[in-house]
Amino acid sequence: MSAKKTSIGGQALLEGIMMRGPKVTAMAVRNPEGEIILEEHPTRGTERAKFFKLPIIRGVFNMVDSLAAGYKYLMRSAEISGVDAEEEKRKAENPKWYDAPIVDKLLMPIATVLAVVLAVVLFFWLPMQLFTWLSAAVPALDGHYLLRAVFEGVLRILIFIGYVWATSLMKDIRRTYQYHGAEHKTIFCYEAGLPLTVENVRVQRRFHPRCGTSFLILVLLVSIVVSMFIRIDNVPLRMFVKLLTLPLIIGIGYELIKLAGRKDNLLTRIISAPGIALQHLTVFEPDDSMIECAIAAMKKVIPDDGSDTW
Repeated sequence: MSAKKTSIGGQALLEGIMMRGPKVTAMAVRNPEGEIILEEHPTRGTERAKFFKLPIIRGVFNMVDSLAAGYKYLMRSAEISGVDAEEEKRKAENPKWYDAPIVDKLLMPIATVLAVVLAVVLFFWLPMQLFTWLSAAVPALDGHYLLRAVFEGVLRILIFIGYVWATSLMKDIRRTYQYHGAEHKTIFCYEAGLPLTVENVRVQRRFHPRCGTSFLILVLLVSIVVSMFIRIDNVPLRMFVKLLTLPLIIGIGYELIKLAGRKDNLLTRIISAPGIALQHLTVFEPDDSMIECAIAAMKKVIPDDGSDTW
């Protein structure tokens, strides 16, 4: 088999892997008995109108599809892997007040709203407000939109890196990051044209230019450039305008990550460098059982007609 570039991507789940091909999306998750449970479904978004597949525009819709599918498979992996069963057992043995069905139903939407509010505060309001306070103390900074954009952008990146680093210290999350490594290595093995075996996958690199981590850091970097053109000091209004630019920022980030996955040259290596560096916190070496899951999912999504290759 010859080397190639593929559009197939994936996501680490709880005790498993999801692979997303051009026609089929598959998940392979180990149940409590150690067996690999495979499930597959048609890939979302393939029948979308041509307008929604145009450059920049397609990035937003592909991200929505990826988030929706990722959440669906993550919840399903919790059922298969026994995480949900363990939680139910804990509730039965040591029930808490918040385990009541009515409370549980109320807490989920409240937690979702609080998470969104926290994200807006940390990534939008806080950087803007800090620069506003700083410019009030240092009048020379007032109206300096280039410095403002860089300050806000760098602070967002630092907050994001801090969050990623903190989660990587958690045992369960670290194990998920190992599955992340299995996903990358399996894709690299397939792109190298090698048979999908544990031995071949094990020796592959674990940092991939099309990683979701790389996409997020690219979005944050692109937002700095876009922010340079927003000449507004009022924090609420600036927040509103920046939220309006999110689809554009996401679309540009998507095109950059797609380019990095297709080509290997100086430009794409520069584009990939920040994400590759950050992957040291989100992509860990997997064990052979994790690689087996990734291979099982990968085999299900490779199309016979080669429509996944660039």
